[in-house]
Amino acid sequence: MLRYFAWAHGLTALGLVGAFWLGFAYSGTLSGAMGFLTIGAILAVLEISLSFDNAIVNANKLNEMDPVWRRRFLTWGILIAVFGMRLVFPLLIVVVAAGLGPVEAIRLAATQPAQYAEIIRGAHLSIAAFGGAFLMMVALSYFIDEGKEVDWIAGLEAVLRRCGSVRGAEIALVLVFMIGFSWVLPETSRDEFLFAAVSGLLTFLGVDMLGRVLDAQDAAATAAKGGLGAFLYLEVLDASFSFDGVIGAFALTQNLFLIGIGLGIGALYVRSMTIMLVEQQTLTEFRYLEHGAFWSILVLSVIMFAQTLTHIPEVITGLLGAGFIACSLVSSLRYRARKARLRTE
Repeated sequence: MLRYFAWAHGLTALGLVGAFWLGFAYSGTLSGAMGFLTIGAILAVLEISLSFDNAIVNANKLNEMDPVWRRRFLTWGILIAVFGMRLVFPLLIVVVAAGLGPVEAIRLAATQPAQYAEIIRGAHLSIAAFGGAFLMMVALSYFIDEGKEVDWIAGLEAVLRRCGSVRGAEIALVLVFMIGFSWVLPETSRDEFLFAAVSGLLTFLGVDMLGRVLDAQDAAATAAKGGLGAFLYLEVLDASFSFDGVIGAFALTQNLFLIGIGLGIGALYVRSMTIMLVEQQTLTEFRYLEHGAFWSILVLSVIMFAQTLTHIPEVITGLLGAGFIACSLVSSLRYRARKARLRTE
């Protein structure tokens, strides 16, 4: 197992050294450097706890991908995940929200971190609405499927599975959530919320449609193009998972570069975990683990919608997600033990 995390361990050491140096450069004191080092480590743990379900979903999708595109996701994808979503994405928020150029945004992050963080927090409503709608579509598309054969929370999942016979049932449910939350929002925020949420819904549908179109190409091109569709889907999914961590990180520090280091370390471990799950075929050994991950995603999507109304601590989000996954793991182990007993009788 250690071989899967060798790169992550090595880059973690470099990242923490970088966090220590960054703290010393900003404060000029040993205590300041140690403070940056501690926050960097906490951010890494935060990212891992919020993204474990992401690793499970990624592994499930990677099992179906062409090997070439699987390698590309695990190499190019880590660059996009670490540098794109954990560093460039917060910069783009400021560029768009404040109307600044990229260089000015970087300068603002380096010299006026409090003002920079305030701009990020100002964009929280749109980010939460977009991510909530996208992730809810991800989860409901898994449960509302007539072809789904295994249920974990049997009664509820069976009802959702039967809804698969109704075309667009998952879209209708997401729209109900969107309209419900928009009613209780202040009138001044409704248009922004609905625009962002509809954008998240359309993004999911667009990426899903692109994947289906590419997968329908002739046999000679299916592997490469179908791999591209799956690659794009996973990258958008990873981006949606990272929203919560990026916004939550500003509660711990206003330093963009420290956030990039801490969340980047966490993203490396999530990718390493994904590789382990794929190569060890863990999802086939644990019958309900995938179900736990998608329930965790559904809960996360509801929490992201709820965060448009009130702040919900990231520790609650992480514990709820970990709780669903832990329960599904226990259920899987019980199923394996029961099946083993039946074979021996």
